[in-house]
Parts: sequence; structure tokens; C-alpha cells
Amino acid sequence: MNTINIDKVTKINDVESAIEYLYSLVPPSEPIRNALAFSQQAHHNQFRKSGEPYIVHPVLVGAIAASITGDEAMVIAALLHDVVEDTHIAIDEIARDYGEDVAHLVEGLTKIDTIRDAQLIPSHSDEKLVVSALSFRKMLVASIEDVRVLVVKLCDRLHNMLTLGALPPHKQHRIAEETLVVYAPIAQRLGISFVKNLLEDLSFQYLFKEEKEAIDLYLEENYRSISRRLNDFCEKLSKMMLENGFNDDEFEILSRVKHHYSIYLKMQRKGISIDEILDLLAVRILVKKPIDCYRVFGMVHLNFQPLSARFKDYVAIPKENGYQTLHTTVFHESAIYEVQIRTYEMHKTAELGVAAHWKYKSGGNNPISLDWLHNLQYQSESVEAFYELIKNDLFSDDISVFSPKGKSYTLPRGAVALDFAYAVHTEVGDCAEGCLINKEKASLLSELHNGDIVKITTGPKKINRCSWIDTVKTSRAKASMRSNCNQRMKAIDSQSANNILKTIFNVDEARVNELLIQTHLDEQRHRIPHELDLLKETINRFNQELGEGSRFSSFLSRRRKLKPYLFSALEFHATTSIGDAVFDYCCHPKTGDEIVAFLQDGKAYIHHKMCKNAAVKIDHHEPMVFVKWKAQHYFRYHLIISMQSAQGSLAELLTYMAKMGVDINSIELGKEKFEHTQYCEMEFQTLEADLNRLRSKLEKKGKIIQFFRTDDAYRNQG
Repeated sequence: MNTINIDKVTKINDVESAIEYLYSLVPPSEPIRNALAFSQQAHHNQFRKSGEPYIVHPVLVGAIAASITGDEAMVIAALLHDVVEDTHIAIDEIARDYGEDVAHLVEGLTKIDTIRDAQLIPSHSDEKLVVSALSFRKMLVASIEDVRVLVVKLCDRLHNMLTLGALPPHKQHRIAEETLVVYAPIAQRLGISFVKNLLEDLSFQYLFKEEKEAIDLYLEENYRSISRRLNDFCEKLSKMMLENGFNDDEFEILSRVKHHYSIYLKMQRKGISIDEILDLLAVRILVKKPIDCYRVFGMVHLNFQPLSARFKDYVAIPKENGYQTLHTTVFHESAIYEVQIRTYEMHKTAELGVAAHWKYKSGGNNPISLDWLHNLQYQSESVEAFYELIKNDLFSDDISVFSPKGKSYTLPRGAVALDFAYAVHTEVGDCAEGCLINKEKASLLSELHNGDIVKITTGPKKINRCSWIDTVKTSRAKASMRSNCNQRMKAIDSQSANNILKTIFNVDEARVNELLIQTHLDEQRHRIPHELDLLKETINRFNQELGEGSRFSSFLSRRRKLKPYLFSALEFHATTSIGDAVFDYCCHPKTGDEIVAFLQDGKAYIHHKMCKNAAVKIDHHEPMVFVKWKAQHYFRYHLIISMQSAQGSLAELLTYMAKMGVDINSIELGKEKFEHTQYCEMEFQTLEADLNRLRSKLEKKGKIIQFFRTDDAYRNQG
């Protein structure tokens, strides 16, 4: 396969060199020459921010595409990908001159850019992840028909990242963040590992400059030691293989240090320094046949001490994107090495992913690699929800678990048995009652591990598990459970609305339904139990409907006027008197939980909305009243306090403040630290509005250096 020379691509900034490099990777066929000439004409007198002719960009995008795929249609699409957007050239003209296949790809690329430009929020906004999620979702929708569009788009983004230095810092940060959150994970899922690694490292240098410099410094300072250790280990591996029947031309050993962003993630996830990363050093052994992978694996374990539980077999059980390799980790002379063993063919697939084996001429796509794209077509209600759904799927390692019949399922690390149930089928997840893991009874929330055999037992009915949504890991499980719970909540709210209106108007269920339809409020009924204004509007419309032609209409309207009743943290609105509020014994809702209220003998009985006893009462149409938690106003404060520099002093302060009902938003300890004192700076919020009362309490735990309300800093500074 051709390989892209990234250093060379980065240095090319003139048209002649770009074309020469393109033709070194793909034969200059007539269609490619025509596309190049067409693109040159379309971009005549256009320049990038760096000052170089714009045409250099599409030519080098074409070169990167050629190095990955060698597919002529994709190279031509890369050459023409900005033509439709930047000029008056129409897709029809491209189809006429270059064929439907090229036009289809160019249209997909243009559509991505058009939607992205229309949807991205202004660059001064802080909602960068939300923007990226929206961009990503729209890109999937635009590109789902042909995954080749994504590959060309990745090539385009890669060259943009290589030339990002010409843009101002705020744009560098914005584009790098979008690349890291959106494009690098796509490259990972498509299995194009070298593009994924490049995109991550290029983004990393703009988003985490200090961290990158620290890693660079470590690698630079330890360069000789690292090189010596890698070379020594590779020599021993080579000698081992030659002594065990392999010839020189039957294997190849490659060595490397983990790429920067991978190092950074390991340090972040595990809270360790770069010295503590176990698999910083890695070697890759390439052989000709799959059986040779296992022969080499046996030799490695017999000659070097392996780390237990660090072996993964992706040869027998490939990853979802087709990746196949044996992974193990071994000790050698006080150093630890990750060893990957694969065939040359597996190596090609690992580096190029879906692009390794496509037959583009016939328009063939890789269905295995497309599954994850189809699974991400969620009908989520908001961009934030969509991003929450996808991020666990995109930023996690995989495990493989099995059904009792031996079917393999790929799940993110940390997935539980209920995730597996939803992976089998949505109905299996919805009706799951229990499970067996490796033939032993287990909870549906039991975490799964590589190689587990899982059997799900199901019941006849769908089970809502709303409190478990944050416990499952896969987006499929979360989306299904959230949808079920939303449907259930809407049904409860609709029936609660009927019961509240029945109580107010003293009419039966059928009459309430008729009135809701007559007043055109039927579609909004589920909002009535938690929107007071809508309840009032509904009462007014019912009054008008019921009072037509009646001389008692004014009197009846007054009788149906809502009155507020306040008890502790609860606020009720009813037409009948409420003497007390009682939390029923069965569910004990906490402040802020979804609640309902039933009226009995002048008292309001409060239940959690999802309580089983409440469900029975709602279904039996028991009298209900409108209830909500009283709005609580929090006051925000800034505090700098000096404490004794003694062990446990901070813990003591925080415990004391927790008992005061304080909610801490941020805290920083030891900005300045002396022998006997240390300073603690924090932002917190509380229901207490009296600054002086708070000050007198806090002074018991230390000397206050600065203390003021951040929502009224001038008036309350003290």
C-alpha cells in the first residue's frame, strides 16, 4: 500500500510540488488530469490564509485520499470537493463530465459543509461540545448513504489540521476541538488508525499545549534510553524468531512510542505520571499467516515474563471495524513492552480500516463498518442528549461477550448485563428480568468482562427502569430506556391532568376528555400537572365551555378559582381547602424529585411520580391536586479563608460547611502556603442571604481574608 509522508505534505506550499506528489501516489489518468485542470480554473486567484494558492489544498487532499484508498473516484472527488461550494459550478455539470459516482461523492461532501456552516454556533460561544455533536449528527445524516464521503472528509480535515498554524489562536482552538470530538472518533470507528492518531495528536497540540510540551520534554530527555531499550528488545525478538524456524523474509518487527494524545489520555484516566504508563513502549511483529501469530505469541510468552490479564485476542474475535491483532504485555530488563502480533494483511486493515479491502469500482461498501453508523441514528430530543448518547460509544475501549450459542457481541468497557440485553434486541432489553453470567445468576447491573457468556431471562411485560439510565453504558440501552421512561412519564402526566381536572370540575373522565378536545387542549394535557399557567388557562376555557347560556356561570367560575397553599418546601394550587401535606410512607420523594399529590379528607398526600402505589391511585382516578416544589433562591459567595496548616483541617472545614447547607462550586487550596497556615479559596452557594450571619459562622473555622456575594459584589463585599 502507498503511505503518506506527513512531513512532506506539511512542507508543500506550491502548486507544482503538490501535483508532483499527487502523481507519485496515483497514476495521472485522463479523468484525474481533467479534474485537476477544472479545479485549478475554478480556484484561480484564490488563496488560503497562509498565502499559498488555494488549489494546493484540494490537490493534497487528493494525495492523502490516494494514499489511503488508491480509488480514482475518491481522488477526483477530493480535487473537486470545494468547487461546488466556492464557485457557480453545479453538481449536474460534475455528473456530466466525471460520472454519477464522483458527483455523488462531491454532493455528499458539499452537503456536509453546507449543513455545518449553517448549524455551527458562533465561535465566541462556550458550547463547543454541543456544536460538535450537532455537526457530527448532521454529518452522519448527510453521509450515511456512502461511507466513502466520510473518508474523503477525513482527508480534508487532516490537511486542514496540518495547516492550522496560519489561523488565529481562537480559530485553532475551535477547529481542533471539533476535530478531536467529531472527526478523530469517526476515523477510529472506520478503523483508519493512522488518520485517527494524526488527528488526535494535531488537535492535542492546540488544545493542551502545556501538556504536549511536558510529554515532548520527557521523550526528548529520555530519547537515548528509550531508543536503546526498544532496539535491544527488537534484537532479542528477532533472534528468538530466527532460532525458532522463521526466515528473515517471513517477518518484520516495528517499534514505536505511544502517540502523544494516547499518552495524555492514559495519564488523565488513571491519574498517573508518564513514568507510570505501562505500555509506553510498543513493538509490532508482522508475519505472513494467521497461525504464525499464535506461534509467535507462544514464543514471546515462553521467553519473556507476561503481565497477567493483559492479553487480548482480536484475531479470533475481531473488533467491529475489522481490526485483528494479538495484544500482550511483557517484562524485559526492568522495562515493560506492549507486543502486537498480526499478519501483513491484518496490518493493512488496521492502518486503513474500511479502505483496505473495498471494491470501489462496483460501489461496494463494508457492511460491518457501517453498522455503527446506522446504530447512531438516534431520534434524540436535543443536541445535548445526542452528544451524551454517542460519547460513550465513541470514547471507550471494547470488550467481546457471548450469547450461550456463541454469538459474539462487542460492547464498551464497563458495560453491564442490561447493555448486552439491548445489544441482542430492544425487546429483550425492555423485558429483561434477570441474567446468568458464565452460568451463574447475576444482577442485570453486573459489569461484564472480556469473554463472558451471558444469558438473559425475560418476562411478558416491558419494565421501566428510569433510575438505571445512567448506569448502563451503551447508547442503544440509554436511548431505549429513556424513550420508555418518557412515554411512561407522559402517560402518567396525562392521566394526572385528567384527575386534577375531574377534581376541580366534579365531572367524570369521559366529560374531561370531551372538554379537552372541544377546547383544543388535548395534545397539551400531559403538560398540565407541571405548568400552572396552562392549568389556569385550561380552567378558563372549561369555564367558558361549561358556562355558555348559564346564569350561574359567574358563580361557578369563582368556585373553580385556584388558591395557593404552602407547606414547607411544597406549593399546592387547588379549588378546595388543603389543611396539611403528608409524604406517604411508600416512596419518600426527595426534594426536586418528580411528584404527584392526592387529595383525601382535606389533606394532600405526596408520592414520587413513579411510585407503584401512586400508579394504582392514578389509574383508579383518585382526586388529585396541582403540586410543585417551591422555587428556592440560592445566593452565591466568594471566600478566601486562612486555616491552620494541619492534617485534616480542610476536611473539617468542608464537613462544617456541609452541615450549614453549603453547596461548593469550586475550591483551590494552597495558592500561598506558609509553615503554620494555608489559604483556601472557594466559590459556593447557599439559601442563606445574610452575609454577616454566614461570616460569623465561618470565622469559627479560620481567619477570613475576603468574603462577598458574587451576585452583589459591591454592596456586600466584606
